[in-house]
Amino acid sequence: MSYQALYRVWRPQQFIDVVGQEHVTKTLQNALLQQKISHAYLFSGPRGTGKTSAAKILAKAVNCEKAPVTEPCNECAACRGITDGSIPDVIEIDAASNNGVEEIRDIRDKVKYAPNAVKFKVYIVDEVHMLSIGAFNALLKTLEEPPKHVIFILATTEPHKIPLTIISRCQRFDFKRITAQAIVGRMKLIVDETGAACEEQALQIIARAAEGGMRDALSLLDQAISFSQEKVTVEDALSVTGAVSQGFLNKLARAVRERDAASGLEFLEELLFQGKDPSRFIEDFILYYRDMLLYKAAPRLEESLERVMLDDDFQQLSQEMEPEELYELIGVLNKAQQEMRWTNHPRIFLEVAIVKLCQLEKTEKSGESADIKPLMQKIERLEHELTELKKNGIMAKEDGAASAAVQKKPQRSSRKGFQAPVGKVKEVLKQATKNDLIAIKSRWGEMLDRLVHNQMRSQAALLNEAEPVAASETALIVKFKYEIHCQMAMDNSRFLETLANVLFELLGKRIQLVGIPDDQWQQVREEFVRNQRDGEDAGEGFSKSEEEPHVSEAVKLFGPELIEIKE
Repeated sequence: MSYQALYRVWRPQQFIDVVGQEHVTKTLQNALLQQKISHAYLFSGPRGTGKTSAAKILAKAVNCEKAPVTEPCNECAACRGITDGSIPDVIEIDAASNNGVEEIRDIRDKVKYAPNAVKFKVYIVDEVHMLSIGAFNALLKTLEEPPKHVIFILATTEPHKIPLTIISRCQRFDFKRITAQAIVGRMKLIVDETGAACEEQALQIIARAAEGGMRDALSLLDQAISFSQEKVTVEDALSVTGAVSQGFLNKLARAVRERDAASGLEFLEELLFQGKDPSRFIEDFILYYRDMLLYKAAPRLEESLERVMLDDDFQQLSQEMEPEELYELIGVLNKAQQEMRWTNHPRIFLEVAIVKLCQLEKTEKSGESADIKPLMQKIERLEHELTELKKNGIMAKEDGAASAAVQKKPQRSSRKGFQAPVGKVKEVLKQATKNDLIAIKSRWGEMLDRLVHNQMRSQAALLNEAEPVAASETALIVKFKYEIHCQMAMDNSRFLETLANVLFELLGKRIQLVGIPDDQWQQVREEFVRNQRDGEDAGEGFSKSEEEPHVSEAVKLFGPELIEIKE
């Protein structure tokens, strides 16, 4: 065959050609220049990111006739021989097919012989994680103390499968996924050199479909060039990669936004008629909404977008949608994707998912509206009770005794409305310290701001006239000015969970919230101080110095201005 695939023709021959791995190539170049070559290296990372290519370049650089150099010259006999594979001292081993103990023992026996043609004998073991446990054990001692003329370079896509005893004997370099921008730059260079015509948007589609692998990108580019007539267009790239066009995703997302199920199903029918895979499409649609969510959170991080390009339709649609709606859309699509994996009819689940998306209720600010609705109902009920109370008060003016009874009655009923957990409050007071209270008070304003940021404005409003009055290592007592506010806060489990999470983020520990109305707090506090004092008086044989720690504990808890000590 006279024709070679692009990824073979354009395999990097120097470190500068290894795209997106500057953290690796720079380290290796400095080691080469300073002649600090290790006896064993481990290159790990996703497929097609340059691990084997970097290993071959390193083998050429250490054996180059012009060494020490940062780049192989690719002109001397050693460099040319290693490139074309004619030098037997650079041995490439596929561990997937040579994973037994006998193969490794053969390496161990031959490693002691000096190289024939170059200075260093280099063993490049690809997919090293495929070796058996016995093979790894046979390699251990040789890998730790090989002869001075031997270098081992191990390459793997799954480093977690390699024993730690092997990893600890190597210098490890982690290759990362190549960014779409870097892949596009490399493909532009190749296209210009080969004379092929490609649209830049087509190259971007290919780069995003490659998922960070340069070899995958070049294979797709090679296929697209063969598929196209004269110039690789966007349609050619979409056909080769199996991806869905940005315009189609925009149209479908617009139909979902406008709750137009008929248009959504019509677009889906058109997509499936073109032969697109339902599983691939739903993955693209999830990534579309994922990119929209990231774009709303950080518009400047364009490189973090995996699927979309920032056209006008996408930007306009992202401005109209709220994050809560995107969370719900992604959740529905993700559930449908999981169900599609276990069925012979994925199209049905895809159509049902589109109908579900089009039937979701529109929520401009769903989190806030859901919280305000019960609050408004409670406010209306409270206003009604207040009106009735005023009527009863006016009628009772004619009879003083009856008026006093009427005034006391709503007080008793309101007390029945919410009773603070007195036992729990006292347990917190026993463990409370002034330092814990100061720590919470110092972050109280920041906590309210975070509640507002978490779309819980109505709950944060309940805390505007509340204040922390005592705190221990694990609990916090909050005094509410109004009893109805305390009841509304304590009955809302979502609010309590969010508040606990916010306090954990601010203080680094889980704290339980205990709410108590102002009037009940005064009674509990006085009773607690009185019990502390009575306990001191009941003890016999206690000196004044033994009593003072209890008093000082109460002062530490409430402050000297809040209590009065009587003999």
